Amino acid sequence: MYRIGVDLGGTNIATGVIDENYKIIGRGKVKTRAPRPAEAIFDSIKEAVDMAVVNAGISYDDIVSVGIGTPGSVNKDTGAIEFSNNLKFHNVPAKAMLEERLKKPVYLENDANAAALGEAVAGSGNGVKNFVAVTLGTGVGSGIIIDGKIYRGSNFCGGEMGHMVINVDGIPCNCGRKGCWEKYASATALVSQAVEAMQGDKASLLWQTCDGDLNKVDGKSIFDALDLGDATAKAVVDRYLYYVSIGIANVVNALQPETVCVGGGISGQGEKILKPIRDIVKAERYSVYADKQANIVPALLGNDAGIIGAALLDE
Repeated sequence: MYRIGVDLGGTNIATGVIDENYKIIGRGKVKTRAPRPAEAIFDSIKEAVDMAVVNAGISYDDIVSVGIGTPGSVNKDTGAIEFSNNLKFHNVPAKAMLEERLKKPVYLENDANAAALGEAVAGSGNGVKNFVAVTLGTGVGSGIIIDGKIYRGSNFCGGEMGHMVINVDGIPCNCGRKGCWEKYASATALVSQAVEAMQGDKASLLWQTCDGDLNKVDGKSIFDALDLGDATAKAVVDRYLYYVSIGIANVVNALQPETVCVGGGISGQGEKILKPIRDIVKAERYSVYADKQANIVPALLGNDAGIIGAALLDE
């Protein structure tokens, strides 16, 4: 028997059929085209699920359940997506609507939580019980696994560590606060920091690696300049990794997980970023004398973490 995982994003709906070894044996993908009415988006989920089933060469009779990772907050008691800014959803009875379409048990979860579960079980967590996943993307996504289960908090909104304040009265955040971690440690923040530095140093090789176009500055162009020995790029990356590390140190001090995994496109830089992060966290952590310390590792599943984690969802 198989399970289906759905990663409902603002741009794409990606689906996968998962076997008992946590491998994806069939895939589907359609555009989300958000914002649209929930009915239309859920019809597209059905379409993408159908594609995955056909691609896997199985039938619906072989499917046990369908799990869905969605942006926003999910009320596990009611099966409603209470709020999703990306999808423009407010108190949408998603579980009932999707079970009507799919004719299978449907389980819903916040997308970052689903990805954390996927990494904890089938990826970098290697089955550990206490695990935190941090994704450095447009924002800073995060998910917490405690005793092998997703931590949601009393109102299903737990785990939003991107909105820890690391700089009081700092950069305004979309959430309404100032100085949130994601305004300093997201991939978006890295680009902003590089652009600001470039404007102060017209001789920096950062201009060369983006072809002189500020609109082309991205993680790759920044690390390409770093690899070329550019001092401004090094200063930008060093400061950025300090911001990332301070947030991770806060996570470690608060939760003391066995493992923290770092995902997002920047994680592809491997030890180039992970070693400095480990060094700073080691200096900042409260648990200086503890025998057990949190391991900081790269995420392994990439974009598949959300699909695999969603497929693993149950009550």
